[in-house]
Amino acid sequence: MNVKTAPPKSGSFASEYTTLDSATLVSTQQHEAEGAHVTPTLVLDGEISIEEEERLLLANILPDDDDSVLRYDADAIAAHYRQHPFQVWGRVFNIFFPFFTFGLRWWLNARFGFTEQKHRQQAVRLREMLTRMGPAFIKVGQALSTRPDLVPPEYLEELTHLQDQLPPFDNAVAYRFIEEELGDSPDMIYAELTASPIAAASLGQVYRGRLKTGEEVAVKVQRPGLAQSIALDTYILRGLAALIMRLVKRVRSDLVGIMDEFATRIFEEMDYNQEGRNAERFAQLYGHMQDIYVPKIYWQYTGRRVLTMEWITGTKLTQPEAIRAQGTDASYLIEVGVQCSLRQLLENGFFHADPHPGNLLATPDGKLAYLDFGMMSEVKPAQRYGLIEAIVHLVNRDFEGLAKDYVKLEFLTPDTDLTPIIPAFATVFNDALGTTVAEINIKSITDQLSALMYEFPFRVPAYYALIIRSLVTLEGIAINVDPEFKVLSKAYPYVAKRLLTDPAPELRASLKDLLFKDDSFRWNRLENLLKNARSSTDYDLSQVVDQTLDYLFSERGELIRHQLVEEVVKGVDSIGSNALNNLRYGFAERLGLTVNRTATVPAESQQTLEHLKRIWGILQETRGFDPTKLLPAIPKLLFKPEAHQMGQQIAEGLAQRAIARFIREFLLNDESAPSPLPSNQPRLPAARP
Repeated sequence: MNVKTAPPKSGSFASEYTTLDSATLVSTQQHEAEGAHVTPTLVLDGEISIEEEERLLLANILPDDDDSVLRYDADAIAAHYRQHPFQVWGRVFNIFFPFFTFGLRWWLNARFGFTEQKHRQQAVRLREMLTRMGPAFIKVGQALSTRPDLVPPEYLEELTHLQDQLPPFDNAVAYRFIEEELGDSPDMIYAELTASPIAAASLGQVYRGRLKTGEEVAVKVQRPGLAQSIALDTYILRGLAALIMRLVKRVRSDLVGIMDEFATRIFEEMDYNQEGRNAERFAQLYGHMQDIYVPKIYWQYTGRRVLTMEWITGTKLTQPEAIRAQGTDASYLIEVGVQCSLRQLLENGFFHADPHPGNLLATPDGKLAYLDFGMMSEVKPAQRYGLIEAIVHLVNRDFEGLAKDYVKLEFLTPDTDLTPIIPAFATVFNDALGTTVAEINIKSITDQLSALMYEFPFRVPAYYALIIRSLVTLEGIAINVDPEFKVLSKAYPYVAKRLLTDPAPELRASLKDLLFKDDSFRWNRLENLLKNARSSTDYDLSQVVDQTLDYLFSERGELIRHQLVEEVVKGVDSIGSNALNNLRYGFAERLGLTVNRTATVPAESQQTLEHLKRIWGILQETRGFDPTKLLPAIPKLLFKPEAHQMGQQIAEGLAQRAIARFIREFLLNDESAPSPLPSNQPRLPAARP
């Protein structure tokens, strides 16, 4: 079977093909006048189009009981391409030769001097090269386009074109896909449809249209030959990852697993039915959040290669001036995005893994609209709790706890000796964190952590790669709006709220570790938590009270109850002793006796009282605080056996202290009384707590 090409439909395209053998579908590149990559229509013996060939390829390498769902199968893809080595090596050459020439030009320019013009030319070459490479490499460029702290301005500007300004493919192909997927021609389905796409991205292009019923919609149509291109590239990159793991012993991360995770998400992204389901699930989980908007999916006009969704008018977050011109603060929308991402990663686990600027828009009414739900991923509950614990330990510089978190998160194996790692964490993260939580940023932490990866047996688990990609991309957008923006500092109020309100045993244990150290209660930590939590938009103080009481009087709260009893006994005893001594001194002064007043409340107890006053002040300043809401908790306490036990322990503790004080002051010879009074005046016993 010989491969041949159909005649070009337009003189603006020039096609190049290489015939390898009768069984091989050859990697094909087509260059528009300015370097565009467009997959043409191929005609094989028997008049088989590239779309039909793609379906045959999918049937061979991606067997699935449900034809409407695409799934990545690394073994099936490997089995297929092992039979086509010439095709694989042809693609390898097409990938690495451009990178080699790009690097050579860079070296020559660096050697003889970079000018601004040469920088711009090199940036254009990089953008064109990634465009020709196809979807996998375009996504790398999209990620880089969000990092002004990593990429020079000339390159940043060019790479932003990869978000939604890629060269389109032929309209005729797009219209045929619509007809094949939806069962009728576009003019019979849509009342209006733009004559050409208004945006073109890595996997498809978008038309603006209107339904017969009047709704304005965006119609996304998938690129032809997409599955073939991605299957071959993921096979090559997966093989490269395995080679690196085998040859470079210092690389302990599961690069193959990371590649498989990435490929799985791209294959899901190629199925627009799955993208529609993702969008509806995202709307159900996060659409209720303040100023978050998720467009509607029109299922009647959606198929595997065609997606029809509500049209969203908006401005990219990377255009803060344009956003301000429409009366919205871009920094506020960034915070909205951060809070939504926190709930995605740490609360529900279902998160948007591709939040580049083309997928986040500021609407005219001041909302943050999410687009493109093809690349989504999930974080398991254990991983979510592990991330929260890691943030808590990081913020509070508990590096022993942080090292244990890395074991839970699978960065370190359970048998790893943490002894040398803990001081290394202290050295690295103390430098990265600065002096306050406000100084924390993801880039500084990941940069510092990368140094430890080589020195100690760390490995990056596959699930984490997409999480860090999502967070780093979001932080890149935020930095573009506000260079001083710190994602993690904005995250801590949410984490504090979760620690105070979430009944999960993992977080209750983290809260206990945070508040107690060496059998003493750290009031300053509680103050810090309450201050941060009140900044969270959905912080419910009454829920904090309910959750606290439920935990306090549960079996897990026994240690905290014991500590609280001791704190209450010390506090009440100090207050009582202070009041009693004030009465005695006042009585003595009325009788004309000379009294040397001494401090009657120990410094520790005085500090506790000050903490309690500050905590009460924090509660009063918390949004929605109402003392009457605390009253319903009182009846619940009265019927708790644990409350009765605590009351009994407090009474016993106070009685023991009173008896001990009586014995010291009245029955024993006191040699440490205050300064002696004149011999002709009676002596008052020394007041002691």
